[in-house]
Amino acid sequence: MKVVLAGAGAFGQKHLDAIRKIGGIEVVALVGRDLETTQATAQKYGVPYVTGSLTEALARPGVNAAILCTPTQMHASQALECLRARKHVQVEIPLADTLADAEAVAEAQRNSGLVCMVGHTRRFNPSHQWLHRRIVKGELKIQQMDVQTYFFRRTNINALGQARSWTDHLLWHHAAHTVDLFRYQTGEDVVVARAIEGPRHPALGIAMDMSIQLKSASGAICTLSLSFNNDGPLGTFFRYICDYGTYVARYDDLFNGKDEKIDVSNVDVSTNGIELQDREFFAAIQTGREPNSSVAQVLPCYRTLQKLALSAAAAS
Repeated sequence: MKVVLAGAGAFGQKHLDAIRKIGGIEVVALVGRDLETTQATAQKYGVPYVTGSLTEALARPGVNAAILCTPTQMHASQALECLRARKHVQVEIPLADTLADAEAVAEAQRNSGLVCMVGHTRRFNPSHQWLHRRIVKGELKIQQMDVQTYFFRRTNINALGQARSWTDHLLWHHAAHTVDLFRYQTGEDVVVARAIEGPRHPALGIAMDMSIQLKSASGAICTLSLSFNNDGPLGTFFRYICDYGTYVARYDDLFNGKDEKIDVSNVDVSTNGIELQDREFFAAIQTGREPNSSVAQVLPCYRTLQKLALSAAAAS
């Protein structure tokens, strides 16, 4: 399978590392805004072609699919371009930063019949998979999820410490992980969605702190705290309070309520969520099935994000 990867920055390189571990996949072109740094990445990973144009990359001989790791504001339009070019596409989270754009991609996927998957990685992390399987079997039921998503990002830099050309967003990017995960783990629609924002950054124009409340159809609740002002520890930490036990997911590790580590090494073929996500994308293409985290499956998340945006605006 021949694949194009657009956006060879910090997250794009995570996908390149993952693809190296998956047989039968060839990355034939990298797309990047800065051709010099993109060329350096191409040399590192043995990718033969570099361009600044997604259109040009998609037209390369034999290309089957694309992975988009570009700025959020480009995701929806580039996903639509891939589908119009008759290429399967995986879009990194978030699918879009408006509900209208997310719905446009979902409609285009339905009309095309192609695989369109969104990088909601939490569905694939072994820690969350371990819990999901027990929930599906009826061994656990979530009463509450308490989630903290914390960064120290008072200037516009990426995970490599480099200046970003675009502005990240707590709601449409980082909250999307937890909003989707709450719905995925409970198996229920979100019926209540409320949000409040802290002060907006004077230069970036985004809220630097946010508090979110969610409620599922059966009454399970989720409390999510997000911040770009937190000076460590950094990352996202998930506490599952269930009818039988409490569990805490920290990165790819899982602990019970007594802080005893649970072995999740045998949950899947890898403990790398990005690798598992990419394996699902390629397997869905090869077998002609809908992938986990398809655009259709995650669209309710973006409907909830729209409700949260309206709630935050009304409360400000």
